[in-house]
Amino acid sequence: MRDRIGAGFGWLWSAYTVSTYGTWLAFGAFPLLAVQVLDASAFAVSLLEAAGPAVAAAVAVPLGPWVEHRPKRPVMIAMDLLRFAALVSVPVAYGLGLLSYGQLLVVAVVCGSAGIAFTAASGAYLKHLVHGDRLLVANGRFEGTAWVATAAGPPLGGALVGLLGPVVTVTVDAVSYLLSALAVRRIRGDDVTTPRSGGTRAVDVLAGWRFIHHDPVLRRLFLNSVLVNGLITATVPLLAVLLLGGYGFPAWQYGLAFGLPALGGFVGARLSPRLVRRHGLHRVMTASGWLRSVFPLGLAFLRPGVTGLVTVIVVEALLIVCMGVFNPIFATERLRRTPRDRAARVLGAWSVGNRLTQAALTALWGVLATVVGPLAAITVSGGFLLATPLLLPRAALMRSAASGVDASAAVTVHSAR
Repeated sequence: MRDRIGAGFGWLWSAYTVSTYGTWLAFGAFPLLAVQVLDASAFAVSLLEAAGPAVAAAVAVPLGPWVEHRPKRPVMIAMDLLRFAALVSVPVAYGLGLLSYGQLLVVAVVCGSAGIAFTAASGAYLKHLVHGDRLLVANGRFEGTAWVATAAGPPLGGALVGLLGPVVTVTVDAVSYLLSALAVRRIRGDDVTTPRSGGTRAVDVLAGWRFIHHDPVLRRLFLNSVLVNGLITATVPLLAVLLLGGYGFPAWQYGLAFGLPALGGFVGARLSPRLVRRHGLHRVMTASGWLRSVFPLGLAFLRPGVTGLVTVIVVEALLIVCMGVFNPIFATERLRRTPRDRAARVLGAWSVGNRLTQAALTALWGVLATVVGPLAAITVSGGFLLATPLLLPRAALMRSAASGVDASAAVTVHSAR
């Protein structure tokens, strides 16, 4: 990989890998601390899960232009160190007997905001670091790493919690960000930054969304991605309530139901570049986008016992394979259509919109589940997902938009000469 894409990408990928594994090892740590240590209510736990990311997204709104006008590697290092400091305060407070619900909420907001800024900086730097067809391969590597961490992290984290207590995975997560910062620091070569124009800061804050809105392909990809992610995320707590509470699945079966299918994401990510080379980008993106909207409806047939466990594993595996194929293509197309001097703002706006949509739909589906029950609410989510592929850009639109991008790039090069 260092030979094909470069040593700089190798260090960026290493930083992403170590922090992603740390995050998934600590998956569910905050709700666990809230329940077991602080004796928080179900409402308080739900608030922690929904309000933390929502407030983080609101706080992160001005971070896009802030990241855009600064060198990206120092921003990534600073965000990693900020997350390390915030997370390490949790085991320290726990050891001193001072841990509180308010501290968990503040840490969730700080880490969420820093994560959005890091994502904006790393995405802009990836566009600077990797060029051409190698960008799809690079995004496939990130996607595959994420899904393997999703499969391995929660079971290992659960074992660590059982052996050493609930704070240990938070400590591991904190250290992972410190290691990530060290890996980013090892990257050599030039950086990328954009000089500030004469526009006002208010215009800067809205520039990412304005660019997405005015690009027809990005607008459709944005609406599709935030709705799909939001509708899928909204069902996660409902599945936990249904499987663990209503159907009485033991914790290990619940972990297996979501850990094992995640390996399908690795398979999909590895297949994605090969499928694109053979069948074309738009055809593969459209097919995987449609399929990932169909399979979640299979959760409507959930039942107690072994049949229900197999249903969850099969449905989630098929869904995640399609996501593993779709996501690298989507991420690559998003970067290709975004100029370097706007990448951080666009990615920051994208992350904020994604987080806010997930928080809103999670809260809404929580209310819906209270009225009609978890299984019915999950079925309604599957029904709405069936309509989301209609938002994907059509081939003719992508061809005409690509011609516009090529013409714009040619003008830019000619002007530079």
